[in-house]
Amino acid sequence: MWSSSSSKGGGTGAGGSGGARPPHDITSQQGLRQLYNSNVVHAEQLKRPLGNSTTMVGPFYHTGARVTLEDGSKYLVHKGDGYGVSSQTVVTDAKHMGDRWVPVGRGHDVKGSTVSDFVKAGGKNYSYGSDNCQHGAGRMMDLSEGRHPLDRLMNPRKK
Repeated sequence: MWSSSSSKGGGTGAGGSGGARPPHDITSQQGLRQLYNSNVVHAEQLKRPLGNSTTMVGPFYHTGARVTLEDGSKYLVHKGDGYGVSSQTVVTDAKHMGDRWVPVGRGHDVKGSTVSDFVKAGGKNYSYGSDNCQHGAGRMMDLSEGRHPLDRLMNPRKK
């Protein structure tokens, strides 16, 4: 997990490609550990158009969860192919988010979950068809609603 200040696809705050390690806001292992173990008090799902597009078409968009920590700081937890080094779900300071991100539904107050829990719910690996950003964000929002991310497989969310 890392916290990035770079942009991929225009204001996403996600890391780069080609094996280059992206720049970080948090540069120490202790700082990353502290962020990773921070308690999340609120989460909301956000989405934005893919790539450099300015419009979203049908189900084709990028999504993630913006989490608020106890100290009021906000981070975007999202997943993408080539975004991370050890995990494809990454954490980005929300100040690096572009203006194309918009809320999806309403947010949820969260109890008993850390940034680490959201990264784990997002998933380590990326697969376009079976474990992409939308799958990861869905599991993160399940977590924010007090559901275990694997409950989705056994008991799909009722609309």
